[in-house]
Amino acid sequence: MPTLNWIGKEKVVSHHQDVPYRVLEHKYGFTADNGEQTEPTNSGNKIINGDNLEALKSLLPEYEGKVKCIYIDPPYNTGNENWVYNDNVNHPKIKKWLGEVVGKDGEDLTRHDKWLCMMYPRLKLLHKLLADDGAIFISIDDNEQANLKLICDEIFGVRNFLSNIVWERSDSPRMDAQFYSTKHEYILNYSKNIAVFNISRLKLDNENLPKHYNKRSSDGKAYYLKSLRAMGSGDDTREARPTMFYSIKAPNGEDVYPLKQDGSEGRWRWKKDTYEKQKDRIEFIKSNNGWSVYTRIFAENSERPAETLWNHTDVGSNRTSKKTIKEIFSNSSTFDFPKPFQLIKRMLELSTEKDSIILDSFAGSGTTAHAVLNLNEQDNGNRKFILVEMEDYANDITAERVKRVTKGYGTGAKAVAGTGGAFDFYELGLPLFDENLNLNEKVGLAKIREYIWFSETRTSFKEPNKEPYFLGKKDESAYYFIYEKDRLTTLDFDALELIKTKGEQYVIYADNCLLPKDFMAKKNIIFKKIPRDITRF
Repeated sequence: MPTLNWIGKEKVVSHHQDVPYRVLEHKYGFTADNGEQTEPTNSGNKIINGDNLEALKSLLPEYEGKVKCIYIDPPYNTGNENWVYNDNVNHPKIKKWLGEVVGKDGEDLTRHDKWLCMMYPRLKLLHKLLADDGAIFISIDDNEQANLKLICDEIFGVRNFLSNIVWERSDSPRMDAQFYSTKHEYILNYSKNIAVFNISRLKLDNENLPKHYNKRSSDGKAYYLKSLRAMGSGDDTREARPTMFYSIKAPNGEDVYPLKQDGSEGRWRWKKDTYEKQKDRIEFIKSNNGWSVYTRIFAENSERPAETLWNHTDVGSNRTSKKTIKEIFSNSSTFDFPKPFQLIKRMLELSTEKDSIILDSFAGSGTTAHAVLNLNEQDNGNRKFILVEMEDYANDITAERVKRVTKGYGTGAKAVAGTGGAFDFYELGLPLFDENLNLNEKVGLAKIREYIWFSETRTSFKEPNKEPYFLGKKDESAYYFIYEKDRLTTLDFDALELIKTKGEQYVIYADNCLLPKDFMAKKNIIFKKIPRDITRF
């Protein structure tokens, strides 16, 4: 497989492992009904203000392998610094990071080298967060599309490539274009693991079905209702087909017979054994005249494969998104190049279920949250969004847009009803380890316990509230963190009295260990030293 090399690559290939874990500091919660509040909403929706590399690392303990859909709209690296994203990656934070990580080599970096250095570790962390049956969508244009494809092939795997989607971003030509009037951008789409990815998700409802297919099943298939009682066939009486006259139980337990409008005995279109086999296609409707029984007639071709050309009339254009921003903020210049929420909604329709987690680590104006809330309202879903935005506008624009979408925006005929919903706003807090790689005890015991559990099991932590120092049990291994903030702890025979949960193996953290090695081997006890500065005790 071809690989891409650039100045600084060797410094960033494994850099995601060196990124510090930082705690998330809760700043406020928000609900559409009550506005801002100091306590968490526990809604599962998060907006995080901070460097997205560190924010992605901080999400691992809770979300590794759990995000069903990732959408990112990274800087396109056009060389234009006149808009909010600093497209040529000369943002002061990025420059500082490059100097620290790449070092002297950074002095020779082209803007393409810088962009690749910035993207690679972020994509590595996104890969970790993505669920095995999940998918990632990445917006990009011609400036870095070829480079992005190569590093995604390296990180996600060539076999997991799904498509390079073309989005018609412009609905009118640019008359001042130097060469071509560019009307499109790309959306690179990869699965995490093609072997378990639900390929059937990559289908859309056929928009050209006859109008009488006016209903949709819970899995999105088109159908219409046809009466189960035989009508107008000349032999639609009980006398003509006596085996097709029988009772059917209505939802309330009432017996329903195939009676004609004049009260005479008709017949069903199915024999009773056929009815028993096809009951899942039956639908009851109650009226003043009693119960009517219908069968769902599904369109044989109610779905079509998603196509790689996404027209602006289907998923919106730049003009669409600017119009939406103006309606929300009364000012179309609030954000320069937002994506239309209809575009991201299409991605969600192709890759998520009603309870999926969606992540956007280049959140911008909050379009992804808008799409999630809109789709949830449409199909009664409970999808959760996580947005990360490093810029200072994270609260005033990103979060503010989400607030207005949940509560409603616009006036008069252009008013848009609120979707409802809630979220919690966070900032990046202290690192879990200090510069000497000792635990930073200022972050608090709860976060330390959460990290220790994650580092051992790579699973989310749930406080057991069972016994002192107990972290939990996984795969017959019991984990203990014998820790006190103001004194050193020792694993000895007295400490073993605290071990109440039985396991085939015990992993125990403490400051010191006085147990004999042969005893530990016999009892399958693994001791791990707590990384902290003991000189202060």
